[in-house]
Amino acid sequence: MSGAVILIYVLTAVCFILALKGLSSPTTARQGNIVGIAGMALAIITTLFYVGSVPLPEMRPDATTYVLIGIAVILGGGAGTVIALRIQMKSMPQLVAAFHSLVGLAAVFIAAAAFYAPQSYGIGAPGDIRPASLIEMSLGSAI
Repeated sequence: MSGAVILIYVLTAVCFILALKGLSSPTTARQGNIVGIAGMALAIITTLFYVGSVPLPEMRPDATTYVLIGIAVILGGGAGTVIALRIQMKSMPQLVAAFHSLVGLAAVFIAAAAFYAPQSYGIGAPGDIRPASLIEMSLGSAI
């Protein structure tokens, strides 16, 4: 991974932290949302361009991969939009808790994928995963 990609990912992490800070108050919530959206857009665009330039040809995505990513974005965005439009403000804590549960589930799926195909993540080979990666996957699944 190039230094520029790492720098952009750090910038997106800063955007997410600033978004959370902005969401802590009703007066700054709109600004927090905008910063969070900008950070996520930057992360998605960077990932799509980075994955497309992976030096190993067998790891480069094909057009089908990008179509599937697009379908996932449309389905997830559509579901999120419907839920956001239907939820009442008094139910917001429950909505946030439900969405956090989905994020946790995604972390478990990512850890499982990394465990079963570690070579795809650059963390070793099946049966020979680096200890630090095993700890990270275990913590990600448990949390």
